[in-house]
Amino acid sequence: MSDLSQSVLAFDDLLANTLNNYLSLSAKIGGHVKTHSDMVSVAVRYQRDFLVTASKSIKPDDSTLINLLKPTSVQISQIQDFREKNRTNEHFVHLSAISESIPALGWVTVSPTPGPYVKEMVDASQFYTNKVLVSYKEKDKTHTEWAKAWLSFLTGLQAYIKQYHTTGLTWNPRGVKATAVQSNGSSAGGPLLPPPPPPPAGFFDESSKDDDRSALFAQLNVGTDVTRGLRKVSAEQQTHKNPTLRTTSVVPDKPTIAAKPANLGAQRQQARMPPKFELEGKKWMIENQIGQKNLIIENAEMNQSINVYKCEDCVLQVKGKVNSITVDLSKKFSIVFDNIVSVVEFINSQKIQAQAMGVVPTVTVDKVDNFELYLGKDSLKCEIISSKSSGINISVPNSSGDYVEHPIPEQLKTVWTGKGFKTDAVESA
Repeated sequence: MSDLSQSVLAFDDLLANTLNNYLSLSAKIGGHVKTHSDMVSVAVRYQRDFLVTASKSIKPDDSTLINLLKPTSVQISQIQDFREKNRTNEHFVHLSAISESIPALGWVTVSPTPGPYVKEMVDASQFYTNKVLVSYKEKDKTHTEWAKAWLSFLTGLQAYIKQYHTTGLTWNPRGVKATAVQSNGSSAGGPLLPPPPPPPAGFFDESSKDDDRSALFAQLNVGTDVTRGLRKVSAEQQTHKNPTLRTTSVVPDKPTIAAKPANLGAQRQQARMPPKFELEGKKWMIENQIGQKNLIIENAEMNQSINVYKCEDCVLQVKGKVNSITVDLSKKFSIVFDNIVSVVEFINSQKIQAQAMGVVPTVTVDKVDNFELYLGKDSLKCEIISSKSSGINISVPNSSGDYVEHPIPEQLKTVWTGKGFKTDAVESA
């Protein structure tokens, strides 16, 4: 271990103090959470190997850099794919918390502010980690400790970057070529994590270059000017703040804003999957529907939940009392529902309309643009919880039965009271 730089040793300490706790708790929960954590462990090992290489070598050219980063990129894609393929799993929220924030490992391509980039990934996953903390608070402490352990790793990673790579990944100006380090084996230590499995068959084949996973690094492969003048991108160019970018790995060009270097967590461009409308166990799965204005669930039952995913320009009517409804990554989507046992959630969507005909305890709105909610007389006691959303309007009936629209404030004002901070909504004129 004596030939390792101080920055690599500090990274090993980070893994020992925080990541191993997350891996241990994941193993205790078991099932898909354990499988997912094993994949995370491999991705972090790849990152450690990359950091060892960087500490011993001069900064390489773009094509070499792409090859060095490719194992991490592929592993991140597999982690996110695992979540998408297991949307009906009982621990889907756990998988989502990891998938939304695993792009934090892409900090090595961000300059000059990699630390704040990791913080953005923490914010992107907070909706799901909060759900774990709330759902299991009184049920199973293992799950709440699991969520805290993962957040601890991410915050520790941010602190590590601030100390050793403040303005971007640090290379060794007196080092050797990166290919020489790689050929000798980049990592001699790292017993904290299990060794990564061999790459999939054909990983280094020429034919695999056209694989859609290579789109993750397309921005790096545009010439020597790619690493010049990089700076933090604006909010509208960040995929976790702008849902419309999640269907493509390409950020639109702007003449005055430099594009972010290869975002390891960018969503891969995929062909739309076939539409689905079916009951799987106790979950209604409604996915990839386009232009369907007459979707109806008849005689829904109280122990059933409804998951709407990637639907566009559709209208869904739910007849009966259901446990919960979740609408995710949808656009121009309208839904009418009767009675809800727990919650109706809207996530990462645009132009949503919802109408409650009966009782609904809670409606949550997270990262949604343009949201209209119509409450009936039986749903006026509903709690609406919103975050990172805009254009929220709630209509309620007046004494004559006509709906009156009420916009929800989007601005907050915070002042120091002498004992703490007080935050109030700022009403629009």
